[in-house]
Amino acid sequence: MHISIADDLKKQFHAACALRGLKMSQVVAGLIEQWLKANNAPASAGESMTTDKATK
Repeated sequence: MHISIADDLKKQFHAACALRGLKMSQVVAGLIEQWLKANNAPASAGESMTTDKATK
C-alpha cells in the first residue's frame, strides 16, 4: 500500500513509532483494523489483519 501524506506528518509519525520501538506498518495495520471494526466491515477469512505480513 502506498499513501501520500505531508512530509512533516510522516516524520512525526516515524519518530513517534521509533520512540516506542514499533514499525510504522505495525501501527498503520492496527489503526486500519480498528477502523474496520468501528465501521462494521467484515473480516477477511476470519483472520486478523495484523499478521506477520504486516509486520515484516
